[in-house]
Amino acid sequence: MKRKRVGVLALAGLALLSVTGFAVGSAGAAESGSGDVAARGRGHDGPVIIGHRGAPGYRPEHTLASYELAFRMGVDWVDVDLVPTKDGQLVARHEPEIGGTTDVAKHPEFADRKKTVVLDGVTTTGWFTQDFTLAELKTLRAVERIPQNRPHNTLYNGRYRIASYQEVLDLTKRLGRELHRTLGTYPEVKHSTFFQSIGNPTEPKLVAILKRNGLDRPDAPAIIQSFEVSNLIALHKQLRTPLLQLTSASGAPADFVAKGDKRTYADLVTPQGLREVAKYAKYLGPDKAQVIPRDKSDNLGTPTALVADAHKAGLKVQPYTFRNENPFLPANLRSSAEPDAYGDVFTEEAAFFQAGVDGFFADQPDTALESLHAFLGR
Repeated sequence: MKRKRVGVLALAGLALLSVTGFAVGSAGAAESGSGDVAARGRGHDGPVIIGHRGAPGYRPEHTLASYELAFRMGVDWVDVDLVPTKDGQLVARHEPEIGGTTDVAKHPEFADRKKTVVLDGVTTTGWFTQDFTLAELKTLRAVERIPQNRPHNTLYNGRYRIASYQEVLDLTKRLGRELHRTLGTYPEVKHSTFFQSIGNPTEPKLVAILKRNGLDRPDAPAIIQSFEVSNLIALHKQLRTPLLQLTSASGAPADFVAKGDKRTYADLVTPQGLREVAKYAKYLGPDKAQVIPRDKSDNLGTPTALVADAHKAGLKVQPYTFRNENPFLPANLRSSAEPDAYGDVFTEEAAFFQAGVDGFFADQPDTALESLHAFLGR
């Protein structure tokens, strides 16, 4: 137990050093001029680390504090999941249901807004962003989503408000000036078909905010993501901002299911499927198990042909999600059965770099950057 606490405190100290200006990554690199917008700012054309929901290994996810810490740790990109409010704003939340990521249950004035909806075929009960105005959401405070894995993050429960996407963009611009490098976001359109079905679509709001912020260009520091397909195809016709097609190791895109299209995510990552994706997207964001699956003992297995096939189709490959805690690692890389202790994530991340990925999404950006620097021989 003592050794586990030392490890957590050591990384917390690293996070603190990063906030005070001693960033893990290079802070002074200028845009490289690469045709790959996601590789710019690091001074190389190699793999890119994206702060998944900021730096949620150290701060509650999708808060301005989480995003700022990720940038100060050295990444140039953060992942921002977007859901709409009742009054047409976009806020950064992993899901529209906010019972598990905010203190909304402690607000009696919102008790009557708890309800049950079917979200992409899943019955979900709780409080949903589409039933709140932005001003109402601002009265709530963020809490740690997975306290069993990140008990140290509960220290920050109640300290941070829900952030709008515009606030994230403003933070990104301010820190970019301070840190002297180009910083950007990966906005993800969550549950597109669902929000269209209730008359509160995300895409028009996203198009408007990207254009308002000068991000409607091929070299914009923004890359739009979605697990659905038809919305990305439509966005490709409306914007010049690069797109990333997310895929899952199982199931099918919600828009395919809604239309009766029998294709699955497995079909999207076939050579033919990847050629179709490349007609509208520049990036592929697969579940990491689609790149290197686990074997029958839950150990890291052998790479598939996905990276090579995607590269042949002209797509950059950036899988998700790398996390340091034992439950998220292959069995042979776990340090113990303790859910909040760290395992050997460096070995896992090195295997994916060796498999040829063009970067990945990580909850602990500093650890991922350490892996990247080792891979690049720095």
